[in-house]
Amino acid sequence: MQLDKQLDLSGLNCPLPILRAKKALADMTSGQVLEVIATDPGAPKDFEAFCRQTGNGLVESSTTAEGKFRLVLRRK
Repeated sequence: MQLDKQLDLSGLNCPLPILRAKKALADMTSGQVLEVIATDPGAPKDFEAFCRQTGNGLVESSTTAEGKFRLVLRRK
């Protein structure tokens, strides 16, 4: 899958990862893909709720070998 933008939000805690991702998505066009790397333990659930509320797609939610969370969002 081609990523249009990547954000490494390691070290940031809620709500900053969501706010930064929201800002990045606002600058993207419909269908573009954003990859977010986060360390906040609540990030997977936060992004799931964020996508449900905003209509953006949560394409992938996984954990990297380093124990970080990788979230891939598709702009609605």
